Order: sequence, then C-alpha cells, then structure tokens
Amino acid sequence: MPAPDPSGASLAALPASSRVAALWRDRLSLLLESTGEGVYGIDMDGRCTFVNRAGAELLGYAADEVIGRNMHELIHHSHADGSSYAECDCPIFKAFRLGLPCRIDTEVLWRADGRPLCVEYSSYPILDGGRMEGAVITFVDVTERRRAQALLRQAHDELEQRVAERTRELSAALQQVRELSAYLESVREAERNRIAREIHDELGSLLVALKMDVAWLDRRLDDRAPLQAKCESMGRLIDTAVDNVGRIITDLRPSILDHQGLWAALEWQAQEVVDAAELGCDWQMQIEPGAPQPQGEQATAVFRIFQEMMSNVARHARASAVRVRIAAAAGQLCVAVHDNGRGAVPGDFERADAWGMLGMRERAGHFGGSVSVDSAPGRGTCVRLVMPLQVAPVPAAQGVNAWT
Repeated sequence: MPAPDPSGASLAALPASSRVAALWRDRLSLLLESTGEGVYGIDMDGRCTFVNRAGAELLGYAADEVIGRNMHELIHHSHADGSSYAECDCPIFKAFRLGLPCRIDTEVLWRADGRPLCVEYSSYPILDGGRMEGAVITFVDVTERRRAQALLRQAHDELEQRVAERTRELSAALQQVRELSAYLESVREAERNRIAREIHDELGSLLVALKMDVAWLDRRLDDRAPLQAKCESMGRLIDTAVDNVGRIITDLRPSILDHQGLWAALEWQAQEVVDAAELGCDWQMQIEPGAPQPQGEQATAVFRIFQEMMSNVARHARASAVRVRIAAAAGQLCVAVHDNGRGAVPGDFERADAWGMLGMRERAGHFGGSVSVDSAPGRGTCVRLVMPLQVAPVPAAQGVNAWT
C-alpha cells in the first residue's frame, strides 16, 4: 500500500518533522504489505479507509474495489448459514463504537465470488487525541483449522460411539454372565436339595434299619459277651454315621431355611460357626414389623453370603470375637459381620483370585444388592451386605438377641 507524500515533493525538500512522518508512513506501509494477515481500516461509518494486499487477495478483490465501501455490507452481510447479519449485531462495529477491542473465531467473511471464508478476526479502535476515528481489523484464513477441528470432532464422536457400542456389548455380555451364574447357582442349589433329600430318604432310612437290626441281634446274644460288645461297637458306628449323614445333609441344604425361614437360618448358622470356632459373639437382629422376609432364591442367596462371611471369620481372621448386625426395613436388608481379627489391606479383597468375595458380590448383584468390605491390618474386618427386599411380606418379626 503506497504512502507517498501528499504534496508530491521529495523527502529531502520536506521539513524535518514531515520527513520523519513520511518515513514512518512508508515503513508502516511496508509492514502492512509484508504481513500474511489481512488488514483493513474503517471509519465511523464502516467505510474502508485502507486494505493491505493480503487482505484484498483473501477477499478476492482489488484494493481500489474496496476503498470507500461499507465493509459490513460488502464482506460481513450474512452468517455462515446464509441468514442475514444485521450491522447493529456485528461485533466489529459494536466493539469500535464502544471503544473496545474484540476477537472472534467463529464467523465467516464473504469473498467477491460469493464463497464464505472462515476467518479469525480482531477489531481494535483507532483513537486520535481521545477521539474515536474508526477501527483497524486483522483477519486470517482458518478454513484448514476448522476442517481439522471438524475432522477431530468427527473422529471423537466416532470414537465415543464405538466406545458406547462396546460398552453396551460388554454390559450385555456381563449381564448374560451374571444371569448364567445365577442360573448355575439355582441349579446347584436344586441339585444340593435333591441330593440331601435322597441321602435322607435312602441312606438315612438304611442306617436306621441297620441300627434296629443290630439292636435286635444284641438282645438275642444274652450269654455271648464278645458278640454283644461287637454289636454295641457297631451301634456306635452307626450312630456316628447317622450324625455324619445329618451334617452332610445340613451342609448341602439346611432344612431350617425351608422350614423356619431366613431369619432363623441366619441365627442358626452364626451359632454353628461361633460354637465350632469358640468365638465370642455380639448378635443383634432388628426386623421391623411388616418387613418382608426373603423367600426362595433370594433367601438362599442371603444365607449363602452370610455363610461365606462367617466362614471367612472362622478360617482366616484369627479373631476372638465377632459382631453381627442384621436389620430389615420395609424395602432393604442390611447384614454386617465385624470381627476383631488381624484384618487385611483393602486390595486383598479386590484380587482376581478372591473367589469368596467375587461369589458374594455376584450373588448380591443378581438381586440388586452389593457387598462392601472395610478392613485394615490390625483393625479387623467388616463385611456388609445391602440388598433390596422385593418379596411379599410375611407375618414374622424378630426381636433383639445377644450372645456373649
């Protein structure tokens, strides 16, 4: 953009102050022409007062085609979607008329051939002695940047979609695994129940019959002491076998769970472990009136989880006492077992081979429940089951019991 002296005189013929001003105009002109950014100026009416070569080329105009024209009407008249862009809404005009700079990177300028040009532009007011004279606007072509951003957003959206699809697939697979696990657990419980019945009906009956036959034989051996002693020994062995069969049946499927319900089964199981491991026990069960008692598979799941809790205390905790808290309200069951044993670091319960904990969580998760662990070395372990109760209420309520 040439900037000759208005009088046409050479620099040497001008006064010193005029020569300095002309020199700075020339340097400013060279600076504007050398920059790759588009630069143009406007007066208070929005008419173009100057434009550099880069700006004119970016807009597809010759410099003399732009000078004196309203720049908003020429290159900023519409939004990117083609809708009309009122001059009163234009950030460039609003900014310099208020004496404030602005920087915008989300709009377009319109080229001479009617194509939009994606730009980032800045507008700065021109002040002369405190008086507003207009503004200077710089702009750069950001078409490639926006294309890259659009591609990046598209790639990000595709990645999010693929992650969401994979997450849904994994969730569906996990749900299938859980359903399969629950089905296998129900099959296992049904098989245990069947075996327990068959042992009771077949083997139990045979042992009782054998016991009666040995007793009958013993009564007829009045004067044969060695044979009587053998019969008594056989009777004791049969009694032991009967006891063992009863224990095996109970391990397979506690009859108390089917005959007296979950609350009685939990208390019985705790008493069995406490007696066997010689533990002190602080037991408390609070069942609100009208609270539903789990039935069927849910009752079995709660019992097996509690059985695993108590078994872990007996086998691993090295505890001398255990505190059991069971509470059931109208919609939720909470079972907590807290021992005073050696404890463990939390990571021990999250290991891939912590099968007992995994089994408890799977059983609970199938019924919408959860199992949490609070433990630290030397502070014992507290395992807590929380499960919603979704069965019909039964007319049964328990008070508070304490074992010491």
